[in-house]
Amino acid sequence: MFEDWIHEKLKREIGIVRYNHSIRVMETSIRLAKYYNTNERKAALAGLLHDCAKFNDKRKLLKMADNSGIILDNIMKNDIQLIHGPLGAEIAKTQYNIEDEEVLLAIQYHTTGKENMSLLEKIIFIADYIEPNRKFKGVKEVRKLAFEDLEESLVQAMDNTIKFIINSGGLIHLDTVKARNYLKIEKSLE
Repeated sequence: MFEDWIHEKLKREIGIVRYNHSIRVMETSIRLAKYYNTNERKAALAGLLHDCAKFNDKRKLLKMADNSGIILDNIMKNDIQLIHGPLGAEIAKTQYNIEDEEVLLAIQYHTTGKENMSLLEKIIFIADYIEPNRKFKGVKEVRKLAFEDLEESLVQAMDNTIKFIINSGGLIHLDTVKARNYLKIEKSLE
């Protein structure tokens, strides 16, 4: 679907396991884009590149974020897993030549979410959560719900994630709390 060099670079940068995950997220994103009648190419591109900054080396992540001018909040400084969203948007722009702001924002917020997410942002967030190889408590219900009520699937995914983070003693990013609360308030106004 995309030029070979993109696939080859992605495999080299993030490894074959993460690349295969990205392919599954891309395929899930396309299915969701078809279902919700939105741009499939943008969904595919954001799904494919969503983890383009998913590096295991903490120093590399921090250095690249600093070199890119990304200002990290205290949560991201203490939970480096969250850096790959904003850094991924920057890498997609500078190394993969992506100029589409909608695609870049979907990559940036695919891990934390945010208030008032666009349809593409919602699709990439949930596609990453429900891709076919994900196997954890509650994922089957969210996977089914994603094709029935996208907003409710997002709330359930965020609820599950927040509970998991609390149970494991981690830090919850404020963007996730704001995203969840925004969706709940919007739902109550329907």
